[in-house]
Amino acid sequence: MPQTHAPQLRIPATYMRGGTSKGVFFRLQDLPAAAQVPGAVRDALLMRVIGSPDPYGKHTDGMGGATSSTSKCVIVSTATVPDHDVDYLYGQVSIDQPFVDWSGNCGNLSAAVGPFAISAGLVDPGRVPRDGIATVRIWQANIGKTIVAHVPMTGGQVQETGDFELDGVTFPAAEIELEFLDPADEGEGAGPSNGIFPTGQLVDDLEVPGVGTFKATMINAGIPTIFLNAADLGYTGTELQDAINGDPQALANFEAIRAHGAVRMGLIDSVEQAATRQHTPKVAFVAPPADHVSSSGKAIGAGDVDLLVRALSMGKLHHAMMGTAAVAIGTAASIQGTLVHAAAGGGPRDAVRFGHPSGTLRVGAGAVEVDGRWTVTRAVMSRSARVLMDGAVRVPADTVQG
Repeated sequence: MPQTHAPQLRIPATYMRGGTSKGVFFRLQDLPAAAQVPGAVRDALLMRVIGSPDPYGKHTDGMGGATSSTSKCVIVSTATVPDHDVDYLYGQVSIDQPFVDWSGNCGNLSAAVGPFAISAGLVDPGRVPRDGIATVRIWQANIGKTIVAHVPMTGGQVQETGDFELDGVTFPAAEIELEFLDPADEGEGAGPSNGIFPTGQLVDDLEVPGVGTFKATMINAGIPTIFLNAADLGYTGTELQDAINGDPQALANFEAIRAHGAVRMGLIDSVEQAATRQHTPKVAFVAPPADHVSSSGKAIGAGDVDLLVRALSMGKLHHAMMGTAAVAIGTAASIQGTLVHAAAGGGPRDAVRFGHPSGTLRVGAGAVEVDGRWTVTRAVMSRSARVLMDGAVRVPADTVQG
């Protein structure tokens, strides 16, 4: 008998850019029933949508772009938490390994959640003005935090075009202001009185066998992040992607630093566990301002920024800056005694402009110390977002057969 093959599933979806990332957005209700709950079926579906795991590292057979910035999925649903409009769940899909990392948020794609939720009918129409700014209260379900998105509206539609320019994004668009409220996840890896610093120290000596011992600021604000001094690593802080990503030994060293830092932060119990937790923590290195040229060829003067920061995501140097890491940068820059504060030249500050491989970014943060415990009340930054394509994605039917 001839072999029969089931047709592909058709799942409504929207492909969106948010900040310097892009991903596939779904309404929870549109997913197959077996994928509407967390578990292996949902993970298998999202991996197939993106095209992972891909030993070729190209995502040719999926919607992913084979980078940490473009290997992402988002699930949005009506709010389950009082005083919020929607729940937002983010999945970072590994490129070459068969897993989805749910351990953190994507600050860049956070900018697209509000516009998607409005357009998808998930926000009460009574809360959305025909013209002006719609305030969308988002519950970030991965980390249990609130994000407030201020989304411009024109003629009853989300405004996507505009003249706001974001380094790392080729074309201008409409500005979306994001407020990350109480962005520190003090419950994960934190001691009983350490606040946003899981080790209880503003600077630690992080020993990494076979690599070295480094001064490190390990902070949990926005996303768990390990900050190092660029000079201690032999860098200037002006490096572009090829300088790091083209050096296998450097990448291996950074992964070792990340794994040992994760243990020190209490995020994992052993360095071996880091392989299945690629999204967090992040590793970044900082340096004082210096004249340099961004990846687009734009000249950045030392006077244009307060400091330089380069960060790694999913094992590679990021082409710009993760939004959640920007929250960590802004927070650490506001606290005297951290490596980030020192690189920025010291002194009191409630906002910082830093240089990244694609240009510059400004982020504001408010950190306070009460009884020796540091907390951060909120962080603010501007991003942009737009729909790239909407309709449906297709996956083989056997993808969701658990």
